[in-house]
Amino acid sequence: MKNVAVIGAGTMGNGIAHTFAQSGFKVQLIDISEASLQRGMDTIAKNLDRMVSKEKISEDDKKSTLDNITTFTDMTAGVKNVSLVVEAATENIDLKLKIFKQLDETCDEDTILASNTSSISITQIGAVTSRPEKVIGMHFMNPVPIMKLVEIIRGYNTSDDVTKTIMDLSKTLGKVPTEVNDYPGFVANRILMPMLNESIETLYNGVAGVEEIDTVMKLGMAHPMGPLQLADFIGLDVCLSILNVMYDGFKNPKYAPCPLLVNMVRAGKLGVKSGEGFYDYSESRKAEVVAKQFAK
Repeated sequence: MKNVAVIGAGTMGNGIAHTFAQSGFKVQLIDISEASLQRGMDTIAKNLDRMVSKEKISEDDKKSTLDNITTFTDMTAGVKNVSLVVEAATENIDLKLKIFKQLDETCDEDTILASNTSSISITQIGAVTSRPEKVIGMHFMNPVPIMKLVEIIRGYNTSDDVTKTIMDLSKTLGKVPTEVNDYPGFVANRILMPMLNESIETLYNGVAGVEEIDTVMKLGMAHPMGPLQLADFIGLDVCLSILNVMYDGFKNPKYAPCPLLVNMVRAGKLGVKSGEGFYDYSESRKAEVVAKQFAK
């Protein structure tokens, strides 16, 4: 398995493409937007430059990594002659089902189809294809080139052979694959998102402010960043989407999104990517200035 396709050139997609390409794979990076592809390639080049400056890789390593990536705006052309497709499109169930139906019709019958979804059912995705045994989840963590974990999600019909292949493949990328079963939120987000949601509830109910909540968790629990800063980093819209998937899947009120989170997403305050969330990022991408006084 030396040829892979990655669908989506956003934050996760370009990170996944970077990781495969740096490990010697030929990567076909696909996005419907030429501008998104250019931004994705610029991000990869910038991240590689940072690694060169830290002497983690050489200039030759950077060049070979970039040379390993070819971009496509046409998915049919982009998935030709690949052994694996990793879908990293927006976390939207209708979009993902549409993509996997198209992949199933276009790809060679032996091609493994993986999704980087952080919460959507792999079983449901596999069910729209004629090859559910070859559909699997590869949930990379952000930033992909740095974070070691890959959550490998086994759908109800995913075969033993495909699971082993993807577990082994992840190790060749220098990652630590961890197999989990297909239930809403899997493991990472089933544990993380209620914590983030409870942090937002704590703010919403006026127990403490943004910096105070983050300080308690950083200094008291040794978290590298506070939960509200982390929510901004992930994207508040992504957090809301994952919580809704879990709430719909379990019908348990403990997964219901906090009204403050819902309102912020409606207002377009999505965190780092929109320039404002719990912190103001208009001057710096660091969480240095609280965006406003939050109160119920």
